[in-house]
Parts: sequence; structure tokens; C-alpha cells
Amino acid sequence: MSCGEPHEKDCSEVLDHLYEYLDREMPAGECAEFQVHLDECSPCLEKYGLEQAVKKLVKRCCGHDDVPTDLRSKVMGRIELIRAGEAVPEVSVLDQARHEQAQRERAADAQGAAGAPPKADAADSAARAE
Repeated sequence: MSCGEPHEKDCSEVLDHLYEYLDREMPAGECAEFQVHLDECSPCLEKYGLEQAVKKLVKRCCGHDDVPTDLRSKVMGRIELIRAGEAVPEVSVLDQARHEQAQRERAADAQGAAGAPPKADAADSAARAE
């Protein structure tokens, strides 16, 4: 995308790094360059506004869910691979986490079927206490 006007920083470069700007993950000097570009370029400013609105909507609707620690670490690992220019596995992080969770559940079920005493829940504990 380009507005057709000459800018110090090209529109495509701004849009490629828009989320880094939105998430405040870029150096201050680059942020200043982005702000200058957005001040000069209405199509990029419009795209910025749209992405900012989407980010706020996602935060409002989904920001209350806790992310499992292992999923967070896997996502961060993938991001580091991408930034380093290394090959990224074909399987999505979410699918991988689901697969690992299913394996843990199967192992727990197998342990329970093998004669391990079932875990007591709060209702069982309260009943025993009476």
C-alpha cells in the first residue's frame, strides 16, 4: 500500500511494523519516525486507527482469559524463531498445546484406570469432614 506521496519512511514499511508501533515494542527513535509518517499519510493513519480499534476490541472481549504458561512460552518461542529468521514448525502453537493437553489428560486417565485413587474434590473433602 502506498498513498503515492513521497515519505521518509515508506508506507509498506510502516504497515509491516504497525503492530510493533501499536504495542510500543520499537525504539523511541523509530516511534518518532512512524508518528511523523502517520501525521503526513492519511491512508496509513486510517489503517493505524483501524488496527488500534481491533486491538482494543480484542482486549475488551478476550483480555480477561488467563493464558496457560506453556502456551505463552511456546508463542514467544515461535516469535523469537521468526525474528531470528529460522524455520517455523508447520503445526500451529495452539494445535500443539491442545495435543499436549490431550496427552496429559490421557496419561491422567490411564493412571486413574491403573488403580490410582481418584483425586478428592472439595465436596468429597467436606463430606468426610462431617
